[in-house]
Amino acid sequence: MIQHPDSALKIAEYLLQIKAIKLQPTKPFTWASGWKSPIYCDNRLTLSYPLIRTYIRQQFCEAIIENFGKPDVIAGVATGGIAQGALVAQDLGLPFVYVRSDAKKHGLTNQIEGHIETGQSVVVIEDLISSGGSSLKAVDALREAGCQVKGLASIFTYDFKVAETAFKKSKCTTVSLCNYHALIEQALKENYIEEADVVSLKKWREDPENWTGN
Repeated sequence: MIQHPDSALKIAEYLLQIKAIKLQPTKPFTWASGWKSPIYCDNRLTLSYPLIRTYIRQQFCEAIIENFGKPDVIAGVATGGIAQGALVAQDLGLPFVYVRSDAKKHGLTNQIEGHIETGQSVVVIEDLISSGGSSLKAVDALREAGCQVKGLASIFTYDFKVAETAFKKSKCTTVSLCNYHALIEQALKENYIEEADVVSLKKWREDPENWTGN
């Protein structure tokens, strides 16, 4: 689910404005997975713009308190969720940790970096949800450490069915500040795309693995 429709459109406006999200329905990108995609998202760019960075931090804090209550710890998912999570933790006056995709192969072999204790409640911060795989690896690592994961908050989600199913199976509640629907609505309003592009963009979200751009 998204936090609020109005703020979702505002964040979509910001992401398009700074080219953190690029839409190219007729000249698709190729993801690392091999999927053809009309969209490319790099929310790390938001950190370079103080006004946008502040707005996202504030929206994260509101979303966390409204949906999960104040947790004991904020956890960022490496790497995109680290800076965002640290900003949120600072604003809420909470401890911060981050979760690697896998345990380190050397040293202390940590997967969770920072101090966390069994029984603590945690809200996970992610910059982007696609399939949900990397996010849920972090959730699982925190649960294995004995933490109570209250939920996960992200800047943006594609709203893929596979992610929805995976989070539901894992019993992990999610909230996103912006989603694909809000993005397309705002992109059309601001003429980043044309009405004719909308059908193709919707088809991609429904079946990204087999979308060809036609």
